Amino acid sequence: MNVYLQLHLLVFLIAFTAVFGKLYSGTAASLVTWRTGIAAVGAFVWVVAVRRHRISFERWPALLGIGAIVGLHWLCFFGAIKLANISICLAGMAAISLFTAFTEPLIERRRVRPFEVLLGLVVVAGIAMIANIERGYLAGLGVALLGALLAAIFPVLNRRLVHRGGDPLGMVGWEMIGACAVCLLSVPLLDPGGYPALLEPRGLDWLWLLGLALACTVFGHAFHIHLLKRITAYAGNLAMNFEPVYGIAMGALFFHEHHELNPLSYLGILAILAANLAHPWLERKARRGCFHAR
Repeated sequence: MNVYLQLHLLVFLIAFTAVFGKLYSGTAASLVTWRTGIAAVGAFVWVVAVRRHRISFERWPALLGIGAIVGLHWLCFFGAIKLANISICLAGMAAISLFTAFTEPLIERRRVRPFEVLLGLVVVAGIAMIANIERGYLAGLGVALLGALLAAIFPVLNRRLVHRGGDPLGMVGWEMIGACAVCLLSVPLLDPGGYPALLEPRGLDWLWLLGLALACTVFGHAFHIHLLKRITAYAGNLAMNFEPVYGIAMGALFFHEHHELNPLSYLGILAILAANLAHPWLERKARRGCFHAR
């Protein structure tokens, strides 16, 4: 199967993250803490019990650090949903591609590609049109943009490690431990109920947590790391901009959030789609030296 088709199927799966987050009745801090804790256990159980491999301790400090960045990103993600709604959160997260146009060259020590910055700006324009910059949503949008900046860092670091022979599932296990540690530390700061709030999941909340932890995190995160062997972090994050499209559709279907959108919002969706469709063609041009992008 074509790597870009695999990537977009993955994005469709990850879009359910926002739906599960909306359905969960507790706070963002408790949600991400449980999600990362269950995911860490699930990843290591799969490695040991199903694949019958030993847990690798190679590069675990680096993976714990990357996991901490992932945890902060997810705190921002679900915090933005609680402060605003799925549409605004996913619109803010679409800025990942613009940020990655700078973070990937910085970390990999190569030149910034102008066409990547241009496409990122197109996506930012799409964000502004979708969010409509309503005052009531500015806090949620700001938190989502911070989450987007963090998400522009950890895929670049993961790509470097997976190219050095890292096992995606093992990497997910260690990273989720780091993410869970950050989330546990954040509970007293972000949750008025403190640590007792971690006991708040009830009934169907556990179903949403399992969906988030096992499908969207263990499988989704590991498969994304696997794809980074064949694509750049920028290409992966640009494709993630389809998440707002899928997420907005799901928000409209499940929570009737389409009433909060306007015609300009749909123009913003088209801008995001156009950026994604243009990227493969522009990348081929860059490889031929047409833009002197390297």
